[in-house]
Amino acid sequence: MDLSYSHAHNQRVLKQRNLLVIVAVGLAGLTALLLLFGISRDREIVLQPVLRSSVTVSSAGVSREYLEMITRDVVVLTLDRSPQNLEYWMNSVLAITAPRAQGKIKGDLLKIVNEQRGSSISQFFTIQSMEIDPKNLRSEVTGELHTIVGNKVISNERRTFRYDWEYQGLSLRLIGFGMVRIGKEQDQ
Repeated sequence: MDLSYSHAHNQRVLKQRNLLVIVAVGLAGLTALLLLFGISRDREIVLQPVLRSSVTVSSAGVSREYLEMITRDVVVLTLDRSPQNLEYWMNSVLAITAPRAQGKIKGDLLKIVNEQRGSSISQFFTIQSMEIDPKNLRSEVTGELHTIVGNKVISNERRTFRYDWEYQGLSLRLIGFGMVRIGKEQDQ
């Protein structure tokens, strides 16, 4: 009886050992495959526009640097336009606008589109200075607003524009912008 018990016990140990070897070989094969796929897989890196420093986004609020970089890009987007890019211009501005402000801003933009469509009036803005208030989510940009009719520059005026922002979750959205005139803001 001891012999049959010993034989049964040894058979169980052999089965466990063989099962362990099969599992170890399977895991080694899976590891080799994952390593092969990991090495040969294309890698993706999200590239940012040229930045002075690294940018991090936090639920605690917007950093001054991030608000300045976004403002710089949005100023170019909102103030550089010509009759040839009006639809793209309007859709691009609306794409960065907060949903709660889209109706009002779209109405203001449609007025500009309707006035400028079919004309030969273009404008561009050159930034000279910027005031950033990350606490109140407001940016003021001062510079030269150039107006061109055909290929003739008809005006270069020093202007200040205010941009108001909303930060929800990890998303910064435009809620309003316009030209500042002696204590008043006019819609752009």
